[in-house]
This record gives sequence, structure tokens and C-alpha cells, in this order.
Amino acid sequence: MALTLYWGSGSPFSWRILLALEHKRLQYESQLLHFDKQEHQSPQMLKMNPRGRVPVLKDGDYVVFESVAILYYLDLKYPRPPIFGLTPEEAGVIMRVICEFQAYAEPAVQKIVNAIFADTVAEDIDNLTDAMHLVGREARTIEGRLSKEEWIVGANYSALDMVIFPWIQVLRRALNRSAAAELGARFLPMERNYPALARWIHRIESLPGYERTYPPHWRDTEIAHDSITRTT
Repeated sequence: MALTLYWGSGSPFSWRILLALEHKRLQYESQLLHFDKQEHQSPQMLKMNPRGRVPVLKDGDYVVFESVAILYYLDLKYPRPPIFGLTPEEAGVIMRVICEFQAYAEPAVQKIVNAIFADTVAEDIDNLTDAMHLVGREARTIEGRLSKEEWIVGANYSALDMVIFPWIQVLRRALNRSAAAELGARFLPMERNYPALARWIHRIESLPGYERTYPPHWRDTEIAHDSITRTT
């Protein structure tokens, strides 16, 4: 098997690549790395990516890292079905909106998520509230696009959807924590506040192969929580 993906459970950057590989129906070897064991910092991984980060894709002797670069490589190497549009114009819009998301929304989402999971929300609530307002503005822009189309750009599922979807899912998971109730009040439930976004999430969750991309440690946590609920 030529394709090998080195990835981490719950990493939005890794999740993008899993979505692309499943969408393109490519066979690949999955190498799940455990962050708690620092496996992404092993000598083998540092040899492939000196930054010691995931995802890393190995295709034969070729190695590529950085998630958007991997998406672009996959689309050129395995072009069916395309994920960067059907025309140069559509590709330009997809890449522009990816760049906008990375420049404006992603840092704010990451800041919020990191604070919630580190249990430091109360210590920085003003800055986190500002970040949440920024995320809300970006979400409304995406909501506007999705109110007219099934996918964020054009009529087809694309790399843009794959870039944004994991962060939305991670943010939802974080905001569902009790400590984040104040931050999430205007964002959740999405079905009420962002109905087109909620329908888009459901469309992606219904795609073939989606279950294979779902973070395994999330599923383990959900199973454990369900077991506690059923026995109390």
C-alpha cells in the first residue's frame, strides 16, 4: 500500500486528510499516533517532519506535511473526484476562502478550544468573548453561503468543507462543556442559531466513510459516558 497517513485523534488538521482520503476512496495505511506518548515527536516522525506535527502523508518515497498542502497534493495526484473545484475560477474561490478561514477564524477557534480544554476560561473570559464574537461573524458568513448552496463553495463537496468542518466539530464539543456555557450561549444549539450550518454538518456526517474519520478517542469517551449514565 503506497499511501500511509500519520495522524492524531481529534486533530482538526488530521481530520481534514481523513475526510479527503475517504471521499476519494483511496486505500491507505492508517498510523494513529498518541499525543500523550509524544509519538509525533519520535525520531521517525521528526525525520519526515522536523516540526514534529501531524498530519504527515507518505506516498511511496514522497513525504508531504501541512494539511492544506496534503489536500492539494492528493487532488493533483489522485484527481477524481476533485476537491479544488471544477474550474480555475472555482479553485480560486475555494483557496481564497480557505486562506480567509485560516487567517481570521482558525486562530480564534483554536484560542477558545485550548482555553476550554485547559480549564482556563474564567482567567481570560474577556478575550475569549471577543474571540467568540469573531467566530460568530465568520460563522454567519458561512451560514449565508450555505443558505444558498449545499456546500460552502459551489455545488460540490470540496477541500474547503474538509478544512472547516473539523474545527466546527471541535468547537461544538468544547462549547458543550459546562465551563463554556457562557461562551456558547449564542452559538449553540446550531440548529437554532445556524440552521444551514447544522444541515451541512449532517450532510458531511452522512457521507460514505465518514465513520472511519471520526476521532476514536471521542467515541471511547462517549461510550464511557453512556455507560456511566446507564448505571446511575
